[in-house]
Amino acid sequence: MKALVLTEYNHFELQDLSRPQPGPNDVLVKVQAVGICGSDVHGMDGSSGRRIPPIVMGHEASGIIVETGEAVKNWQIGDRVTFDSTVYALDDWYSRRGMYNLSDGREVLGVSTPDFRRQGAFAEFIVVPQHILYQIPENVSFTQAGLVEPVAVALHALSLTPIQVNDTAVVVGAGMIGLFVIQALKLAGCGSIIAVDLDDDRLALAQKLGADVAINTARQNVTAEVQALTHGRGADISFEVVGIEPTVKTAIDCVRKGATVTLVGNLAQSVNIPLQAVVTRQLRLQGSCAINGEYEAALDLISSGKINVEAILSAEVPLEEGASWFQRLYDKEKGLIKVVLKP
Repeated sequence: MKALVLTEYNHFELQDLSRPQPGPNDVLVKVQAVGICGSDVHGMDGSSGRRIPPIVMGHEASGIIVETGEAVKNWQIGDRVTFDSTVYALDDWYSRRGMYNLSDGREVLGVSTPDFRRQGAFAEFIVVPQHILYQIPENVSFTQAGLVEPVAVALHALSLTPIQVNDTAVVVGAGMIGLFVIQALKLAGCGSIIAVDLDDDRLALAQKLGADVAINTARQNVTAEVQALTHGRGADISFEVVGIEPTVKTAIDCVRKGATVTLVGNLAQSVNIPLQAVVTRQLRLQGSCAINGEYEAALDLISSGKINVEAILSAEVPLEEGASWFQRLYDKEKGLIKVVLKP
């Protein structure tokens, strides 16, 4: 099969690899669409420490089952499927308590660390265990289904955050995940959603998708602007979806006392936080890791049109052009948010 391989940092090669073989509880999926995630872009240069070459990346994908293991039940050749990005144990302490995203020994498709290596979907075929599969609704395309994973990440972040009707929410970062968080907050009944970013085009898209206010941090003081909109108190909740120190600080600074700050971005391995402000203002800092059962809801929301995934799609290109599009995303080419590869 053809596969796009990160052979060394910042270098891809389209290679011929052996087609993977499914185990008893696995299925072989012929990939139809796979998205380039921001974590892949940051992984290609080694900065994240989670894409050690050689590795076939890619964890946001959809396709058709072409082979099933002997113990597979309820799945057939020809089924249109997408799948969770996390491969987890079914019988460990966390999974049994409904927290499979925290399962001991969990692995992520298309990720390689000193602890594990799991080949991903930038290839013609991928093997996945049957328990992470989801059926694609008939009216959802393979490309749309390839974007279910980031929608589910956004929904998981909301599930962990105490939200009340008419709350004011700040979303720091209007990239792909941030734009899905904004749409989900609108559905959750937030009264005012404030998008924060450095890019005017992304802020304009954020407003198109549900943000009530856009703040450009290059020209405006976020804290002052948010306080002016909230009777001097600050926002009820905020979401940080970048993962670097300045944006984490912004998400903390712009909320009221007693608020919750949900941290979704994880680009930097560590950041400094204003500890005394967190303690004396009694803030709750909530981490949000991956997905924990939100795939079905994400698929339903896409199928019903309540979540718009096409708005963030920048290009659909052949797998053979993947390396050049990775570079364009890495260079932060204006207007690019999401690129989907078609093996």
